[in-house]
Amino acid sequence: MKVLYVASEALPFVASGGLADVAGSLPFALRKRLVGTRVVMPLYAKISDEMRAKMKYICNFPVPVSWRMQYCGIFEAHIGGVIYYFIDNEYYFKRDNLYGYYDDAERFAFFSRAVLEMLEHLDFKPDIIHCNDWQSALVPVYYSLYYAQREKFWGIKTVFTIHNIQYQGQYGMEILSDLVGIDEYNKSIVEYDGCVNYMKGAIETANAITTVSNSYANEILDPWYSHGLDTILKQRSYKLSGILNGIDYDNYNPETDKSIPSNYNAQTFKEGKAVCKKELQKELGLPQKDVPLIGIVTRLVSHKGLDLIKAVFEELLCTEDIQVALLGSGDAEYEDFFRYIQGKYPEKCAVTIGFIPPLSRRIYAGADLFLMPSKSEPCGLSQMIALRYGTVPIVRETGGLRDSVKDSGDGEGNGFTFANYNAHEMLYTIRRGIQGYYAEGWDILVKRAMESDNTWAKSAGEYIKLYKSIL
Repeated sequence: MKVLYVASEALPFVASGGLADVAGSLPFALRKRLVGTRVVMPLYAKISDEMRAKMKYICNFPVPVSWRMQYCGIFEAHIGGVIYYFIDNEYYFKRDNLYGYYDDAERFAFFSRAVLEMLEHLDFKPDIIHCNDWQSALVPVYYSLYYAQREKFWGIKTVFTIHNIQYQGQYGMEILSDLVGIDEYNKSIVEYDGCVNYMKGAIETANAITTVSNSYANEILDPWYSHGLDTILKQRSYKLSGILNGIDYDNYNPETDKSIPSNYNAQTFKEGKAVCKKELQKELGLPQKDVPLIGIVTRLVSHKGLDLIKAVFEELLCTEDIQVALLGSGDAEYEDFFRYIQGKYPEKCAVTIGFIPPLSRRIYAGADLFLMPSKSEPCGLSQMIALRYGTVPIVRETGGLRDSVKDSGDGEGNGFTFANYNAHEMLYTIRRGIQGYYAEGWDILVKRAMESDNTWAKSAGEYIKLYKSIL
């Protein structure tokens, strides 16, 4: 079986969010299961010279963007047994950032069409083209309209994964013929609520639709979560399923992580985490004392549950003997609030505004509890990393949080959970976690957390079953 994995970003080349982690890990996991996986992505200006040095030029050809023909160069790199292809066009991709430009609709229409045109020039025919999020959502659309009947493309199946349904690629209908290159006869494929909607087009035309957790696949059928796409998803629910993401256990490994002050595993965590906790307290200016230390590593935006935290944070700090270490950046409202809290409670709360990966590792390793009360969370990686480092998660039961964290109240779970999006329900659950820290079974819970299976091998097996089912 051969898979072409299409993503707008991928580690180790460039990243802006969780998609890059997935695109950097899943192809390797599939490769280990003897699936011939190759990845294709844009050749961004942000890719470092070090990584560019690993690439070699393959070919170039013109790509139709509606009535225009645009240059496309193909570069290739081999990393860990996976072949990466890079779509080169400096007009579209030689920019300071990956996204957020006035012509993103055109940039990723070009990318989607170039992915398919590329196959005409390579000695490689995939069985599956696996696309991700709106930036590559036009690949299955273009395939069904313009390529499926070509001899070299016969029999190829398409899979489309929704990582975050909030971002759909929605634009005015005026771009349909001029940029997207779809005529009036076929406009219904991408038209939705009076707009061109790239994601809707993929839902219509792909052979299978997946999300990054089973719970999220169910949730997006509900208007509360769907951002308007529930109607079409219900119509196409027969091809919708959820497969929980994993994390790279070699990358996130407390036994070998050089970012943390003391390494440990599921047998030696008690001593190792104690050192990590003391060093974290010292680094953040918190008193070095044996109280529950709650870690928060997040984007400071409302859908991450920050409004819940804001509502009861002072009550929590005033009534409980705890410490909080927060790392994140985002909306000014939350940045200002947490700076205020740190100033008012400097011995209980340490706030670092920004994104500092080594510090995030030290928080995962040094904290006792990890708070993640998201309003919606398609999959979530932070709770899986926390589990890996033996930091017990406190999460709301939504999306991938529900699928990866089970409440320990039954003596079998690996964390603490609450169901309703309610600040005091969250506060009650945090207090359960604090009580758990002092209970006799705490070490058992930490060990159970560290032994949770969130590896990519498990997820890769589910994807292989899906691929086989549509071939």
